[in-house]
Amino acid sequence: MRPHDRIIAALDVPGPAAAAALAARLAGHVGMYKVGLELFVAHGRGAVDAVRPFGLPVFLDLKLHDIPQTVEAAARAAGALGAEYVTVHASGGAAMVTAARTGLSTGARKAGVAAPKLLAVTVLTSLGADDLASLGFSGSPAQAALRLARLAMRAGADGIVCSPEEVSDIRRELGPEPLLVVPGIRPEGVSVGDQRRTGTPHGAIAAGASHIVVGRPLRDAPDPAAAADAIAAAIATP
Repeated sequence: MRPHDRIIAALDVPGPAAAAALAARLAGHVGMYKVGLELFVAHGRGAVDAVRPFGLPVFLDLKLHDIPQTVEAAARAAGALGAEYVTVHASGGAAMVTAARTGLSTGARKAGVAAPKLLAVTVLTSLGADDLASLGFSGSPAQAALRLARLAMRAGADGIVCSPEEVSDIRRELGPEPLLVVPGIRPEGVSVGDQRRTGTPHGAIAAGASHIVVGRPLRDAPDPAAAADAIAAAIATP
């Protein structure tokens, strides 16, 4: 896999036209586009369709989290959209993750498309140890992420979403096969913003990430393609 192919560009913009414009600038410089909650809630299928012409897979980052029956129904609809990946929150529990797996497969089969891979989000990168303590989680973010990763994989997930700080431990625990998709990526010298657990592109890949998700460092760059190329070069550095 080329270094560029490991980069998932988060199209965190308000509308399909802006998403298409950013996707066009990044085509050939990244491996996948991420359509997140803001864009999808506002525009639904139109958000996915807007970036299809640029020829890259779509990561539908919905972070589904509800009772199993509701998640299965939502996943069934998401599965019909032809996305490469769809996310759920591992903290919804094993039954919910399994229901999502069923829903994605059913929706894809009825639509005649390949079923998306199911990724389970462990601990959001915006949460620190103090936040988890206030929510009643025991142990460190790394310990919580590992517990949730184990649960999700046993329940049928294809991979895990975790911060750069946990990727090494989770890769060591789960082995080489599961997908590990890592947000909270900030190149050297770039502000971390509202993220609490972050890392560099090179560090995340070296620790075992399958893909890294990069949002603001690409979206806000004067030249997003050049910024993506710089990240790919950093990934490729020994």
